[in-house]
Amino acid sequence: MAIAATSSQNSSRWLQLVFGVICMCMIANMQYGWTFFVNPMQERHGWDRAAIQVAFSIFIVTETWLVPIEGWFVDKYGPRVVVLFGGLMCGIAWLINSYADSLTLLYVAAAIGGIGAGAVYGTCVGNSLKWFPDRRGLAAGITAAGFGAGSALTVIPIQNMIKNQGYEAAFFYFGIGQGIIILFLGLFLVAPKKEQIAVFAANVAKTVKQSARDFSPKEMLTTPLFWVMYAMFVMMAAGGLMATAQLGPIAKDFQIADVPVTLLGLTLPALTFAAAIDRVLNGLTRPFFGWVSDQIGRENTMFVAFAIEGVGIYALSVFGSNPVLFVILTGLVFFAWGEIYSLFPAMCGDAFGSKFATTNAGMLYTAKGTAALIVPFTSIITTMTGSWHAVFVAAAALNIIAAVMALVILKPLSAAHRRRVTAHNASTSAVPAE
Repeated sequence: MAIAATSSQNSSRWLQLVFGVICMCMIANMQYGWTFFVNPMQERHGWDRAAIQVAFSIFIVTETWLVPIEGWFVDKYGPRVVVLFGGLMCGIAWLINSYADSLTLLYVAAAIGGIGAGAVYGTCVGNSLKWFPDRRGLAAGITAAGFGAGSALTVIPIQNMIKNQGYEAAFFYFGIGQGIIILFLGLFLVAPKKEQIAVFAANVAKTVKQSARDFSPKEMLTTPLFWVMYAMFVMMAAGGLMATAQLGPIAKDFQIADVPVTLLGLTLPALTFAAAIDRVLNGLTRPFFGWVSDQIGRENTMFVAFAIEGVGIYALSVFGSNPVLFVILTGLVFFAWGEIYSLFPAMCGDAFGSKFATTNAGMLYTAKGTAALIVPFTSIITTMTGSWHAVFVAAAALNIIAAVMALVILKPLSAAHRRRVTAHNASTSAVPAE
């Protein structure tokens, strides 16, 4: 009976994971599809590119900085109500975008969309961390892959709709469709029970070290480990968000956006090809590196991935004007960047426990919002210097520094954190002699 019960529980958690992944796919275009709307909006309204990108930063900030609050609701009331709220907000945001005739309205829609996307994202990632204490890297990676690769299938349809019907129609119809699907699947999301978590936690691999107790958000904020993770997250997110938001403008400035590129038997314009491949690789990297981290440890995996990202960004600055290399190198950049959304949440769950996993992961996720504040300045720096080179070099340097920090600072700090927890538990559980 015990084996049957465990098998049933195992099936349930994988079903929950599938629901979460599909919901993540539905909010993916709000970030990764944005680059296709920038130039059409600029041409239609004459708005400055940097001013349009302020909307992207507002979206990222509201998507990330409010996740701890949304996570608190998830930890207290369960995932269903928060995802239903998020799906409604996401749909409303894109409907507003379809009618926005001023930057102010564009910014309002960005804030609404960010709140909605953050509610969905934080809930789905946090729920996966709770259901999979034994495979946090893989589960967080698969869930985050929905967000990273979820827009891959809609790259061409969105571009075609923008070209044939206008960007307003793309916002309108995709907004309605995505919102409805989130609302439907949100009805089926549930959190695991304490006894279910205990069953799965018994299978944690020895290579992954986990905290012996649960930390509240307040307790977590007092630890040096959290702030080192936060700083590294900001450093890594900044470069990737720059590429995400500015991919279209970068290709246009390199004068290769519409140059045909043939790879893997396919021929597409460089920007379209890069966007499609980038989204696929940005999705695949999350479960891949998440699984790797379950085998060799989070910090070791961070070092390898972050170093690849740094080299890739620098190479893109040097060779990006070649259409074929632009497609290949942007793919490498996205592959080595997307894993931060599986590695950091998984490590957060390892270090601070399952009970407050959604809120704690949400606190860490705000680092993405902090990094987003840098994105509008990339356009300004590029205008001042006349090229993207300075921006690329700075982003590459941040990635290399973060890679070194993973081994030199984060790994020993994490070990010290676990020793303190063990010592604390031993002292509190000791029975004084009479």
